Amino acid sequence: MEQQYLTVTALTKYLKRKFDADPYLERVYLTGEISNFRLRPNAHQYFSLKDDGAKISAIMFKSAFQKLKFQPKEGMKVLVVGRVSLYENGGSYQIYVEHMEPDGVGALYQALAELREKLGKEGLFEGPKKMLPRYPKRIAVITSPSGAVIRDIITTVKRRYPIAQLVLFPTLVQGDQAADDIVRNIQRVEELGTFDTMIMGRGGGSIEDLWPFNEERVARAIYQAKTPIISSVGHETDVTIADMVADVRAATPTAAAELAVPVLNEELLKINDRQTRLEQSFIYQLKQKTDRYQRLKNSYVFKQPDRLYEGQTIKLDRITQRLIQSMETVYHQKQRTAQEIIGQFRQQSPQSQIREGQQQLKFLDESLHNRMEQYMKDKQKQFSSAVQQLDLLSPLKIMGRGYSYTTKEQQVIKSVTELKPKEKIQIHYVDGVVDTVVEKVLPVEEEQ
Repeated sequence: MEQQYLTVTALTKYLKRKFDADPYLERVYLTGEISNFRLRPNAHQYFSLKDDGAKISAIMFKSAFQKLKFQPKEGMKVLVVGRVSLYENGGSYQIYVEHMEPDGVGALYQALAELREKLGKEGLFEGPKKMLPRYPKRIAVITSPSGAVIRDIITTVKRRYPIAQLVLFPTLVQGDQAADDIVRNIQRVEELGTFDTMIMGRGGGSIEDLWPFNEERVARAIYQAKTPIISSVGHETDVTIADMVADVRAATPTAAAELAVPVLNEELLKINDRQTRLEQSFIYQLKQKTDRYQRLKNSYVFKQPDRLYEGQTIKLDRITQRLIQSMETVYHQKQRTAQEIIGQFRQQSPQSQIREGQQQLKFLDESLHNRMEQYMKDKQKQFSSAVQQLDLLSPLKIMGRGYSYTTKEQQVIKSVTELKPKEKIQIHYVDGVVDTVVEKVLPVEEEQ
């Protein structure tokens, strides 16, 4: 019997059909350790799952990976749900992961811990906290319109500070759409820009119920808000990321309202007390100023103002007398010094010295004139001799006896070796230049 051979493609398709038709491989629950994981942003994820005895390739499509609430890491133990099939091109089987969560720790708690670590490194928890205004006029409340939170806040604010205006921004505080709704209302409050304080809260619940307040986009919206935010989410033991990023955390909605507004009656009592103290202080200051005015009014300075200048008048007279005496003393000293100098000038008259200087100047002038005449005569003789010698050496004088010189391109020709037939040359005479062309060059030996 002749055997029928299958192609590799046919065999692979047959095996893939076996994998896809097996009901046990359609929904597989696996536990293992992540291996060969490298995060590919905005793409499908390829990795392996292994234990001590085996390893299987895994793929998680982008749509499923984006739903994870934690970040898979190399070596992390996880629980996965998916289907097992065969990859035809490579001939290897692999699991297509549809859901994944950490093994031993709930996915939400794992995601919460990772997000806290990430935001903590970015400084969102340690950033500068904004101060709550002491006397707010308008307060925005971001919460559900049907819960007990808004009723507690309204009751507390009316009781403590009824002049403040509360504005409710109805918000989803639970479910998949809650985080987007919270962010949207925070941004609405910021865009209006007319609120002094923002209260954000909801009642207690499980971690799943409170999860919208642990979302990263909610935390960043709170951090970027310019309006001070009071966070009151869950019970006192429930601490969400929103509580950590907010400017102030309140244990309950009632406590949030108490932090947001003062007690009006107490503030009025403080105002009355300060008004009374101000009036008493004003009366006391007025009495002190009045007593001082009376003392100054009865002072001798105002009754007998001349007495104020008596001492200064006497002092001025004494200073004037001392000044006159000093001026007289200096004048007599300068007068004596001037008389002495005049006498010395008379004893040392410069007329004789002037006459001697005039005679010496006349003698020197005559001597200089004679020497200049002799010097000019000597220089004229030297010049005449130099002119005669220069005339004897002049090439023009030599050329006058019949000599000439030849140039080519303004260069003097010193030898026939520098010339070639048909070249243009210039012959220079004493009375002009002749342009000519070389017909033939005859060295001395050929000429003989």
